Amino acid sequence: MNVGILGTGGIVKSIAPTLAKMEGMYCYAIASRTRERGKEAAAEFGFEKGYGSYEELLADEAVELVYIATPHSRHFEDMKLCLRYGKPVLCEKAFTLNAKQAKEIKALAEKEKIYVAEAIWPRYMPSRSIIQDIVDSGIVGEIKTLTANLSYPIAHVERLVAPALAGGALLDIGVYGLNFAFMHFGTEIARIDSSVQFTETGVDGSENITIHYKDGRMAVLTHSIYGRSDRAGIFYGEKGYIVVENINNPSAVSVYDTEDRLIKKVEMPAQISGYEYQFAEALERIKKGEWQSVSMPLDDSIFVMEQMDRLRKDWGLTYPQEKI
Repeated sequence: MNVGILGTGGIVKSIAPTLAKMEGMYCYAIASRTRERGKEAAAEFGFEKGYGSYEELLADEAVELVYIATPHSRHFEDMKLCLRYGKPVLCEKAFTLNAKQAKEIKALAEKEKIYVAEAIWPRYMPSRSIIQDIVDSGIVGEIKTLTANLSYPIAHVERLVAPALAGGALLDIGVYGLNFAFMHFGTEIARIDSSVQFTETGVDGSENITIHYKDGRMAVLTHSIYGRSDRAGIFYGEKGYIVVENINNPSAVSVYDTEDRLIKKVEMPAQISGYEYQFAEALERIKKGEWQSVSMPLDDSIFVMEQMDRLRKDWGLTYPQEKI
């Protein structure tokens, strides 16, 4: 399958070598906003063709799948453009700016029967079912609480503090914490409480989010663009606790008893980078003529966007595009 990439951002440094090592995937084309940068990116990342506009890439009939690697603020319009050209899409998280846009994309994908999925890699990884199997096994008894954190010292990155680019911790890294909770505790939410600290530019720099479930369980999430955290996800049970090492790309799951003794450890399977699973599923679904993912169906993407909309409303955070 010939893959085309819209945008030349940092994620391409991971995506391109992953595609190059996969069976059935080919680094065919990449597009930037200028022809010069498009050619440079093609040479830098190993693509056959480099284009100077997104439309030029999408007009190439040989492109069979498009990966959108542009800033959050562009995802909606770039996905619509891909669908207009009849191209299947994997869109980098966060899927859109808000739930309204996500619903419009789903309606278009369903109408045209063209594959569209959010590229949030933990949803597609084998670690997802491995973690859930351990949680469901009862090894630590009944679990009532989950905590997860994901923080990096990335406040210096311009797009992450720019309101016009939908910057802030929530859409960039908070989306991982939310997905971790929703994957393993579900979506039967009673309420969500939160607190936030804003950057000087007016986007969220740090936040604490507490999800209260209807059955009495609770998920407590922390995200920040100011410092490095241990990125752990922990399930607290009556007989011990389960630690997921790095919720962003799990490397191992360790189980401890109530005396903090390690009683079980499961290493995650070897992988190219972790990004390959979303491409493998896209290839499989597209070949079957399906228009959405099983691991991350569009309704799930919409649900996540709805919760982030709810949080931003509580915080009074609106992106410039939403005020028009």
